[in-house]
Amino acid sequence: MLEQFLWVIFPYLCIAIFIVGHIWRYRIDQFGWTAKSSEFIEKKQLMIGSIMFHLAVIPVFLGHIVGLFVPAHWLSAIGVTNHIYHLGAMYVGGFFGVVLLAGMFLLTFRRITNKSIRRLSSASDMIVNFLLLFITFMGVYATLVTNNIVTDFDYRQTISVWVRGLATFSPDAAVMSDVPLSFKIHVLAAFLIFALWPATRLVHAWSLPFNYVGRSYIVYRKHK
Repeated sequence: MLEQFLWVIFPYLCIAIFIVGHIWRYRIDQFGWTAKSSEFIEKKQLMIGSIMFHLAVIPVFLGHIVGLFVPAHWLSAIGVTNHIYHLGAMYVGGFFGVVLLAGMFLLTFRRITNKSIRRLSSASDMIVNFLLLFITFMGVYATLVTNNIVTDFDYRQTISVWVRGLATFSPDAAVMSDVPLSFKIHVLAAFLIFALWPATRLVHAWSLPFNYVGRSYIVYRKHK
């Protein structure tokens, strides 16, 4: 029953909250759909941490998409062998994971050590910061440590199969039984952040400034 809850019920529950929660948040709180920048309080750490986070999160996200949703035999068909793939996942993925972790650590450190920022932070801000830091740490640990300890483990034969099963509404909880603990924690924490997403400042990720490209220039005139 626990396995069924963790790998079938819990993921779908988090996805449902993610979808319904965003609809609810947009309908009742459009003016709160913001990142609530604290740049005016402290700028240097925010700039460095944000740059590291945003530059690394894109390749990390794309790496997860390829690893979880593209079957291994598809990549083999275009010449990407298992050895090449794992080298890329280990070194390229590991590098961007460490950059992401460093950026997330700096942003979290800034939030808890700067008294003014800490006072302006809500409980959800703190939860998001620490949870993202934890998820990133577990991902880096699983990639760089667990993969080197449990050398016969291949997440593309277990976690990826399970994720594709979720996408096709046919998840097999048994596939996750032999997955190392660090990977399990990383996966469950990731689904948890999806459930919390609509109730936090993470919603600003969908507010892409497409209109900025075609916006007219702002003209400033000096008054004598």
